[in-house]
Amino acid sequence: MNETPRANRLHIAIVGKRNAGKSSIINALTHQEVSIVSSCPGTTTDPVYKAMELHDLGPVVFIDTAGIDDAGDLGVERVKRTERVLDAADMALIVFTPGDKDITLEKEWIKRFQQKKVSVIGVVNKIDLKESIGEIEKPFKGIDIPFIYVSAKTGEGIDRLRDMIKKHSPSSWEEPRIVSDLIRPGSLVILVVPIDIEAPKGRLILPQVQTLRDILDHNSTGIITKENTLRDTLKSLAVKPTLVITDSQVFAEVDRLVPHDIPLTSFSILMARYKGDLKELIRGIEAVKQLKEGGRVLIAEACTHHPVEDDIGREKIPRWLQEYVGAPLDFTWLSGKDFPNNLGEYDLVIHCGGCMINRREMLSRIGKCREAGVPIINYGIIIATMKGIIERAMQVFGIQV
Repeated sequence: MNETPRANRLHIAIVGKRNAGKSSIINALTHQEVSIVSSCPGTTTDPVYKAMELHDLGPVVFIDTAGIDDAGDLGVERVKRTERVLDAADMALIVFTPGDKDITLEKEWIKRFQQKKVSVIGVVNKIDLKESIGEIEKPFKGIDIPFIYVSAKTGEGIDRLRDMIKKHSPSSWEEPRIVSDLIRPGSLVILVVPIDIEAPKGRLILPQVQTLRDILDHNSTGIITKENTLRDTLKSLAVKPTLVITDSQVFAEVDRLVPHDIPLTSFSILMARYKGDLKELIRGIEAVKQLKEGGRVLIAEACTHHPVEDDIGREKIPRWLQEYVGAPLDFTWLSGKDFPNNLGEYDLVIHCGGCMINRREMLSRIGKCREAGVPIINYGIIIATMKGIIERAMQVFGIQV
């Protein structure tokens, strides 16, 4: 459970008014004190992501949120941050309090989740404070979602809530496979991993680890090598590799070393399919070719890593892109959970592989770009395009560019 990356877990948002007992429900579901509980409304401010194991369902992430009725200037900002969960949630628990006669806000949030095609469960908490379950049920008649009545304090109904979460969890929430559907069991795959200033000390980055694990889970063999040892690695093999996967930053060098009868692609392109919509991201290639001097380009990264010297997103891609276009461009950078509303101001969005967000959130970002009429592409695809090897990089997927 602890080794499952957060982005690969079922994301369950807990939404409701202040002091409805959202954090208490998380604690009751997990049998742990993972959320701060207080009788003071507004204890939870920003959305808090808590990776947990839910019995019979597996690794999940609970998203504990601020109250949707938060007030004041600061409260408005907290509600805006709560709205981010609309893009990341695979399912939602809307928490109600017995006796609350105005549930307009809760109904609005149910509608918003349903518009996003997110499975919603209504959870009426604190039933230990009321005598008649019939009276508790009255305000919720006619709301078209499954309801359950619980007490996070006494534990009543919590086991049934776990069962309901399992029953209503989306069957298709898991991401597709990274690479194993492209190879047969027994295949030999070479992974080219540069160890440079951007490589984290003492470990590999998440997409590399996930790709290797997917290869091993498919009863195939993965060989890891650096770009400066790739030639010798290829010579030492008794059989031809089924596939070579490289870090996009050394795409051109690896392309020269790997014979063209061996399929070649990159970790970032695999992530474009695994986390997003590969065909939609490929459409961004045409926008890259049409960029002109002064074109506005947004470079978006889902994580908040500290930029290093010659950083891929801050320096390399902008440098390579301006060389490709033959003119200076206007770049804006964005990192973390924020994604702008002014997408229509840009001529192109270049996104990272998205390994730190889940597939729903990546697809949401792609959808927002589509709605704004701005093309989006990811690191691996644009690098392959600029280096003139995009056709080869797409062959393994059966896609012609």
